[in-house]
Amino acid sequence: MFNYYLALSLKSISRQKSLSLLISTTLGIGIAACMITYSLIHLMSKDPLPNKSERVYHIQLDNWNLNSAAISPDLPPEEVTWRDAMNIVHAKQAKYQAAHAITWGMVTPADKNVPPFLGIVRATQGEFFPMFEVPFLYGQGWQNYPANHVEYVAVLSKSTNQRIFGGVNSVGQTLPMLGKLFRVVGVLDEWHPSPKFFDMSFGAFYQPEDLYVPLQIKAELELPHGGSSNCWETDIGEEYQAFLNSECVNFNLWIELASDQSKQQFEHYLQTYVEQQKALGRFPKVTNNIVLNINQWLAHKEVVGSDMYLFFYLGLLFLLVCLFNAASLMSTKFTAKNSEIALRRALGANQQAIFFQCLTETIILGCLGALIGLVLCLFGLEGIKYLYPNFSAFVYLDMPLMLMTVGISILSSVLAGLLPSIKVCILAPAEYIK
Repeated sequence: MFNYYLALSLKSISRQKSLSLLISTTLGIGIAACMITYSLIHLMSKDPLPNKSERVYHIQLDNWNLNSAAISPDLPPEEVTWRDAMNIVHAKQAKYQAAHAITWGMVTPADKNVPPFLGIVRATQGEFFPMFEVPFLYGQGWQNYPANHVEYVAVLSKSTNQRIFGGVNSVGQTLPMLGKLFRVVGVLDEWHPSPKFFDMSFGAFYQPEDLYVPLQIKAELELPHGGSSNCWETDIGEEYQAFLNSECVNFNLWIELASDQSKQQFEHYLQTYVEQQKALGRFPKVTNNIVLNINQWLAHKEVVGSDMYLFFYLGLLFLLVCLFNAASLMSTKFTAKNSEIALRRALGANQQAIFFQCLTETIILGCLGALIGLVLCLFGLEGIKYLYPNFSAFVYLDMPLMLMTVGISILSSVLAGLLPSIKVCILAPAEYIK
């Protein structure tokens, strides 16, 4: 019987092409408006490190003075000082630990055909790469060097390697930059964590850095302080080392633990560490250490803002408006077939058969609406990528979202056509047969 209902539905749609297209377009526009905003929320709130996001933690310590607060009275600064970063990293209390900060400097390739450029650099420690599961195309990261050891090595992003070395395996090559000669030890594969959870100083969806170097090099070469840098001391001096010895915060600190029990042990270590620093005259406020895993950190940073949810709710309301319009158009469409339906009823078709035939037609219209909605949604996402280039790495329509779009469109079509279908089923055939 389904084939029969399908044939009747296709004939009905072909007889009323304009009205059928209008119904499907109305549904498609509503679906697109809703799914564009939902897609953004879905992709922006995606777990950037699903294999171990519950075991990787961001560390905050409240080293601020008694008379002010870094963010609010209840919250410590989001970065830590150089002194605390070095002490905690070299204490080796976690499976992996890495402090890092953003900086920049001139890169002067040996190839004269490649012009010098200002490279964005992330200064970090070797455990940064395994902790965040950074993919490598060639080579690997470096080992964690002692605090007083400086090794001029670098890891290049894939785009930087393409720019300087033409995309070939450049491990072992030398690269003049930052006024020194660096040895390339690794080249990253495509890596665009979205959100960029490990450092959101410039936003949660800022482009990855061009190069990665050991953190000690930042101090050795006195590289500029990028990202978020805050101080509560009024006079720390102009010397670079004075900044490193001060209470100024500029370094993100992350660790990876093996279990929840390890977290308790690490929190105990932090408590002990802060008490030791208090004995040295630091940390005047009540101890306020915060250890948040990746998802807790993203929630704290409100990566998906309330305005995005507002747009989503507006999209839902617009979809409801489109559903009411589609229901009205379907009622007009089915009412035009009253005589045909009355004749079929007179020839023996029961109400159930008429209902299923109308339902089949609404499903076909829903599928057409899904196709239109998908096309409009893709155009909308491309427009977002054009307006906001930093979003280009994560704004896309994956298969689950496509299937959801089709499902919502068909469901919306069925809901819109439910009442009109029931109305034509219960009409009295005698009123329309002449």
